[in-house]
Amino acid sequence: MIPSLLVALLAFRTASPSLSSPCVYWTGSVEDTAVALKSAAIATICVPPDRADAWRAAGFDAVAISDADLADREAVPEPGIASRVDLVSSTRSPWVDANGWRFVRKPGGRYVYDLPVRRGALAAAEALTFRADAVLKIDPADLQAVGDVLAFARGIPALDLRPVADIGVVDDGTPEVGEVMNLLGRRNLLYEPIAARSTHSHAVTVKLGTKKYPRKAADSPSEFALQVRHELTDDRRSLRVYGSEVVLARLTGDARRRRLQLVNYSGREIQGLRIRLRGAWRIDALRVAGKSDAAPQDVAVVEGATEFSIPEIGVYALVDLLKQ
Repeated sequence: MIPSLLVALLAFRTASPSLSSPCVYWTGSVEDTAVALKSAAIATICVPPDRADAWRAAGFDAVAISDADLADREAVPEPGIASRVDLVSSTRSPWVDANGWRFVRKPGGRYVYDLPVRRGALAAAEALTFRADAVLKIDPADLQAVGDVLAFARGIPALDLRPVADIGVVDDGTPEVGEVMNLLGRRNLLYEPIAARSTHSHAVTVKLGTKKYPRKAADSPSEFALQVRHELTDDRRSLRVYGSEVVLARLTGDARRRRLQLVNYSGREIQGLRIRLRGAWRIDALRVAGKSDAAPQDVAVVEGATEFSIPEIGVYALVDLLKQ
């Protein structure tokens, strides 16, 4: 009989690796692709186990990822702007395909993206924003763009801050509740999943299957989100984003500081993004991927809220704020 300590050791050694940041899955050979990876400033890669030693010998931090590990991970859709003729027209809001709600709902999950060209950097920014344990299977043409996002993230000081949430969503595990989280996130209505008997206090609590929020109401996403927003009221919203419907935000913080992360799903640069945060805050740092000289504009504290503009934003930006 194998001693319990040895069983535990074997389980540890065969367990799938956990990733602290998004990891590019790479099947190219060391001889043919090491130069390209170094040029893109990618030092950590996920590779098939039989190639890990060769990559380590070449100076890379190689994480062995088996086919079984990849299959065990939850596959998430490619992020971006979807073409949905049933929901989107020239007069309606663009439909953003985003995975933040999946990561919020299951923060301990393990994920894999299988991405077409020009989606790698966006997936990296999304996974970074939500601290997702994610493997990125990218098109080789996106190597530099993904490397730029990951290098940008490495320069950001780590902060352990709780999500800021105005809305509690009672999560019964059903797909309908998942879609509620999805649609709230797409409208930058800050929420968090809660248990039915949660003692957390939120400005609004959403529970499907009640008179106020019947399950069929979630079949009309825009109307449902508008109902929640009206109940919350704009005055009680911790965050508002003006100037774009395709930039989604994650806000974390405590009594003395806030961190705002912004992901642009449009695939193009957006100018003149305006942010409003409830409370009086001082901007400690604005970091915009690809912009070394980014600076906030038109900063003002008005009627109990802090407003400022970000002149340009590509795929990813981050703002740190301190309480005034």
